[in-house]
Amino acid sequence: MNCVYAKTIYTGKSVVRNAYLVIDGQNVVRVSKSEEGALLGTFAVLTPAFIDAHSHIGMNRAGEPTAEAEGNEHMAPILALTDALDSVQIDDAALREAVEMGVLYSCVVPGSGNIIGGLSAVIRNYAKNSTEALIARAGVKAAFGFNPMSTQSWKGERPSTRMGAIAMLRSKLDEVQQKVERFRKAKGEKKQEITFSAAEVVLRDVLAGKHILRVHAHKIDDIAALLRLVDEFKLKVTVEHAMDVHQPEIFLELRKRGIPVTYGPVDAFAYKVELKHESWRNIHHLLESGVEYGLMSDHPVTPSRQLLLQTRWFLRAGLSKQQAIELLSRKNAEILGINKILGTLEEGKWASFTCWNGDPFDLTAYPVAVYGEGELLFSE
Repeated sequence: MNCVYAKTIYTGKSVVRNAYLVIDGQNVVRVSKSEEGALLGTFAVLTPAFIDAHSHIGMNRAGEPTAEAEGNEHMAPILALTDALDSVQIDDAALREAVEMGVLYSCVVPGSGNIIGGLSAVIRNYAKNSTEALIARAGVKAAFGFNPMSTQSWKGERPSTRMGAIAMLRSKLDEVQQKVERFRKAKGEKKQEITFSAAEVVLRDVLAGKHILRVHAHKIDDIAALLRLVDEFKLKVTVEHAMDVHQPEIFLELRKRGIPVTYGPVDAFAYKVELKHESWRNIHHLLESGVEYGLMSDHPVTPSRQLLLQTRWFLRAGLSKQQAIELLSRKNAEILGINKILGTLEEGKWASFTCWNGDPFDLTAYPVAVYGEGELLFSE
């Protein structure tokens, strides 16, 4: 058993002063007011591991030309079997930099050029290879809005409008839904004659709610279109981005429906028309609505290592420092469905945390020790 002392410990649920984080192997034992086991160090502040809820890290890699990026597969607009994990290269220097700033985990998703982009992968940013990196799946990536209609030079039948993209998605979901219904009604040998391809199995699970559809959508009306599809097919979804939402009503509707928002990236440049209303002040609508939300870097749109930096806008909008830490830890863990092992420094959860030499919200402060599952990953 070991322990770490800090003047301030953010647990992901509360703030504890002058206490010890007690760990045993890869897990947290407790936060204690007394020293237990070997003391590993004394620090100013301790925070839970940060989790990046939407990223392309390892796929769009530091120091490599854009032509070698693997965020989007160009062969077809609906790709249920492509797996983000298969394009992750662990030697991406951005992964190491993220770890050094306390961002230990990422939900890596395919890009938004395709209507269905493929499977997500929640990874350890500190793993030795992509197989060891995987800790969970967090749904299937989809995209609404400008991006899927801007890829007409790519292979396959491509939409040129929003209505075309949604029609293609609706057609594919309807095709699989009808096949599921035929299978349900069939008996005996007739049932055996109906088989599902591997891609159809993924979409069948989307329709059954076994896979969450993580949908890229920035604009109010793109989210409204998504909700119509949710009503039609009874889908389980999250809204990814929502950066052009500049009125409160759509966030209120999402709260009413229990649909979370993975918000961000707040510090990105508004480089296209569907972001013309983007402003950090829109955070007020997000917070006041009461909708469940997390925060992304959308790496490399903003570097994953700068995830904490985005929270300064949330502090300005009224969050406390504790709530800002909670956003990057507990709330992101809950949205990704990994909150049984990560997100808070509680008994039984992974001992993944960051030790700071000062207040993390002070620009002069930085991590001096980073632990992942009880192992020292970085020290300075």
